Amino acid sequence: MFVKIVVRIGLIMILYIFLFIKFIKFASLKILNFMILGFGQIETLELEDVATITIAEKKLIIHNDDVNTFEHVIETLIDVCGHTSEQAEQCAWITHFKGKCAVKNGSFEELVPMRTSICDRGISAEIVD
Repeated sequence: MFVKIVVRIGLIMILYIFLFIKFIKFASLKILNFMILGFGQIETLELEDVATITIAEKKLIIHNDDVNTFEHVIETLIDVCGHTSEQAEQCAWITHFKGKCAVKNGSFEELVPMRTSICDRGISAEIVD
């Protein structure tokens, strides 16, 4: 029973490490050794030259104006960006006091429809790097 649990934990660790390596940005990884316990054996896994994954993150920014109410901005952020009411209210206050607020991060392709919808509701928005 104990050996089965150790083997399962070892396999789960391999999966998490693989996913970590696959989806996290690495500049250059030469050799990575894992020691995995299972059935009394020690195995070594070596990985070399993991590719770099680059994700271009953009920001969707809304700007303050004297036309739109807090309620309208909050409702828009909830509907368009999927914010909670607390997140939307915080963004509305930041926009009010600082003049602008980054309300969403993501790829350009996923932010364009959000920006269009926000602008269609009369709120000034832009996508920046």
